[in-house]
Amino acid sequence: MPETFVLVHGAWHGGWVWDGVVKELEAAGHKALAPTLAGMAPGDDRAKVTFDAIIDSLATVLAAQSEPVVLVGHSSAGFVLQTVAARVPEKLKRIVFLNAFILPDGTCQFDLVPPEASQGMTVAAQASPDNCVPVIEEFVRDQLMPGDSKEAQDALLARLSPQPLALFTTPINARAFAQVNVPKTVVFCRDDASLPPGAFQGMVQALGECRVIEIPGGHELLFIDPTAVAKALLEAVA
Repeated sequence: MPETFVLVHGAWHGGWVWDGVVKELEAAGHKALAPTLAGMAPGDDRAKVTFDAIIDSLATVLAAQSEPVVLVGHSSAGFVLQTVAARVPEKLKRIVFLNAFILPDGTCQFDLVPPEASQGMTVAAQASPDNCVPVIEEFVRDQLMPGDSKEAQDALLARLSPQPLALFTTPINARAFAQVNVPKTVVFCRDDASLPPGAFQGMVQALGECRVIEIPGGHELLFIDPTAVAKALLEAVA
């Protein structure tokens, strides 16, 4: 039975990062959408983007769907999914977290990353004209893509954009998400070096009963090997 996938990007990325996965899912007979969240599209006024605006931009896409969808989130999109799911639960058939941040109630992403990283990014954003965290080349190469070729790193870096700080610093309401009765799946890329070992697996515990699909690959596998990610998503809905 054909599914509709809504694929949500993480920080610094846009819907474009899912292009290869979209093609694979469509080739398998499914529909796939990869919206770009508020603040990350060309021409957006990043200085005025709030966390609510980011959530609203995704909720609008979901509300427009005629049937419930498989909602997939990568990296920072994890807590975006936690937040939007409580707004439009009737539009969701399954939620899939792809190496995504799953936050406890009342916390933000910067509460779960090393203090030196969050402090450095906050200072950089406050020094920028639009309160955005700039793309940090060393962070991309050494933490997001340490095992990938320089050519692949260069290709991703060329597409990334500054990220409004509000995404990282706004606490979420996870209690509302806990009441959403939708099946949940985690796709875990086991070679991800963006967080200390065990960090992503530890976040999964907050979901309670869920299916975990483990595959080889790093944090940016959706960009590096979209076929592998599409295959895992199809397994998630099988």
